[in-house]
Amino acid sequence: MKENEISKELNTQNKGLSRRDFMKFSGLGAAGLAISPALLAACSSDSGSSSDPNSITISNWTTYVPQSLLKSFTKDTGIKLEYKEDINDNNEFFAKIQPKLSRGKSINRDGMMLTDWMADRLINTVKWVKPLDDNKFTNRKNMVETLRTPSYDRERKFSAPWASVIAGIAYNIEKTGKEINTFDEFVAVQGNKTVLSEMRDTLGLMLMDSGVKIEEVNMEQIDKEFDRLQELLNSNKINGINGNEYITDLASGTLSACIAWSGDAAQITQDNPNIRFVVPESGGTISSDVFMIPMTSDKASAATEFINYFYNPGISATWVEDVQFISPVRGVAEVLKKRGGDSAKLAENPLVVPDEEMLKKLQIFGSLSAKDEEAFDKRTAEIVGA
Repeated sequence: MKENEISKELNTQNKGLSRRDFMKFSGLGAAGLAISPALLAACSSDSGSSSDPNSITISNWTTYVPQSLLKSFTKDTGIKLEYKEDINDNNEFFAKIQPKLSRGKSINRDGMMLTDWMADRLINTVKWVKPLDDNKFTNRKNMVETLRTPSYDRERKFSAPWASVIAGIAYNIEKTGKEINTFDEFVAVQGNKTVLSEMRDTLGLMLMDSGVKIEEVNMEQIDKEFDRLQELLNSNKINGINGNEYITDLASGTLSACIAWSGDAAQITQDNPNIRFVVPESGGTISSDVFMIPMTSDKASAATEFINYFYNPGISATWVEDVQFISPVRGVAEVLKKRGGDSAKLAENPLVVPDEEMLKKLQIFGSLSAKDEEAFDKRTAEIVGA
């Protein structure tokens, strides 16, 4: 990362992590997808953005914002909102919107939240999004420094972070008998160990362990780590690849250690103090779901007001209290502390507000060319078995 701190207002999550059940790696490339009739029907039957210029339709992952804030958005801005929790998977949603956006047809949406790597595809490869309205994004100044200049959108012209997650190593100290601080120590642990099916996080940690700066990674470096991962799996030094089901396995004690997201660990430790989470000495990954406006929307100003609303520190603090994700907004921790009680505890929880040492270790997985992205997806599918 270009900056060493996300700021003390970072907050992590567990609620709704089903939206991060990454099944996106099905060998589908950026240039073209095989689209099922069911997906075509789903796309063509979508209702949404009305002709009312003061009404917008937003697509998001499930349980990613409390209903109370959706209601307050309309009350405070006067903008009518049709809010759809219809994003379950990045590739699935891409396949859903491709038939129309590839022909310049409306998908009846004015905003959508997709993960960094998919945002890169939509912004730079297929170019299906339009710029945010700078005049309406007055709270842009509140964006935390670390998230301001990703490689796929250096000026944040087309995207704004909605929430972020950190990937590191979670482990059961009762099972391991000692602390884990490196990837090699993770591999050496006795008992069951798994890695994430989200390969940008799994390989990200492995690449950093090999001394690679993942913001500038290339496919040759990635292939070496795919080979290394395959060897670890073949030798049973790593026992499997998990989606979000690792949460249950870690909490129950079935797993000794795993590559995991910090928000899960934050939630699990509330019930099981033996669960620990660490960003390895060599580094961890941070990724974000980001807000974008489809190129066919004619309501960019009103849509930008939606993301602008959630960049108010007070609003974002309320959002954090509900979903406990990493907030992209400066000043949130201070608001939580002032509110006291459980809110203040959130601001003081190291898994909710990462310390400076952790923040310095975080990197965003770099952009890949369309060709390399296809190769990445193919290798992932081969290993994950998608």
